[in-house]
Amino acid sequence: MRIVIIGGGIVGLSSAYYLKQAGHDITIVDQTDFSTSCSYGNAGYICPSHFIPLATPGIVKQGLRWMLNAQSPFYVQPRLDWSLIQWGWHFMRAATAKRVEEAAIPLRDISLLSRQEYATWSKLPGFDFLYQQKGLLEIFQTEEKAVHAQHTLEKAHELGLSDTKLLDQAALAKLEPNLPINAIGALYFGCDAHCSPNQLMLGLIAHLQAAGVQLLSKATVMNFTQEGKKIKKVIHSRGELVADHVVVATGSWSRQLLSTLQISIPMMPGRGYSITQEEFAHGLNYPAILVEGRVAVTPFNSSSIRFGGTMEITSHQTPPRINRVAGIVKAVKQFYPTLQVETPPLEKVWYGYRPCSADGLPYIGKVPTISNLTIATGHSMLGLSLGAGTGKLVREIVDEVTPSMDLKPFTVNRF
Repeated sequence: MRIVIIGGGIVGLSSAYYLKQAGHDITIVDQTDFSTSCSYGNAGYICPSHFIPLATPGIVKQGLRWMLNAQSPFYVQPRLDWSLIQWGWHFMRAATAKRVEEAAIPLRDISLLSRQEYATWSKLPGFDFLYQQKGLLEIFQTEEKAVHAQHTLEKAHELGLSDTKLLDQAALAKLEPNLPINAIGALYFGCDAHCSPNQLMLGLIAHLQAAGVQLLSKATVMNFTQEGKKIKKVIHSRGELVADHVVVATGSWSRQLLSTLQISIPMMPGRGYSITQEEFAHGLNYPAILVEGRVAVTPFNSSSIRFGGTMEITSHQTPPRINRVAGIVKAVKQFYPTLQVETPPLEKVWYGYRPCSADGLPYIGKVPTISNLTIATGHSMLGLSLGAGTGKLVREIVDEVTPSMDLKPFTVNRF
């Protein structure tokens, strides 16, 4: 089949990888030059530990308090926008204990599938993306978060993530002996891995090009030609492509694109920021989430480290806010008081837009109205973590073979 994949982030590239393996003729179309997606600037986590979605009880109330803080880790820009109102309504309805409980198993299953696939990729000749499964720390400073960590530990064990441990201050210091940490303890998730997103993306692109996948850059998809329930052509700013099947994996731009096909999904862009320090002797051994600050820390090697965070529900047109970056730096200093990190000028800060579904679960599957369309988007903060697994599932959907896991929780028209 001639398959057109729209979107050159990790989900689109992963889908191309598995579909090409299955013998299809693949063209990937992206509005950029394939070098600036969210897949590059994230923390590089491949994390079965992230089985709790963004929409949780209490997050709405907390978010309202944080709206008054320019450096807060979660912020919704208030504005008159029907898409935001629709998304917010479904988000609030999803932020219940029951929905969080229901999300845990599918998030675990797709994360474990994805980790399995990344581990396989890491053994491919010439494809080194610094894949390591050494675990992840969730470091906390307060008794309130210590209680929450105990609950998370119990849930992790219930889900079969048995290599999850609760560490006290002394045990944390043994894992990170090179610098003082201002914390009372941490959760250790041995199930988690991490990698270098930049090396992963560049290596995957090179692999696909060598395999004969066509990459069409700086081409914005504007419309489709349809006959009945089938897409026949993809119309883009540089021409058109005939397609037997279309995969939409356009991240935070997916809602607008799918609306041209009369498909509505509650989704909003969630902007995040990251700072990468090279030639920086940090002394850290493990990736970590700084719980109270909601900041991710990833040491790629002994002299390269990335700090990232914030969830800013905003439009693609809103200018970036350096105060959000200052909030990341402030949190890092609060946890690692001897680490010399400063807020860089905005031109040295990476920022990108995560595709946030209304319930924290991705949209993966087909819709009744178009028979040759597969949608793979809405991964929120887990795009890279779930990327390889999503690509495998997309191939199984397109070829109509038994999927590797239950896809019902990811149904596109579930709202």
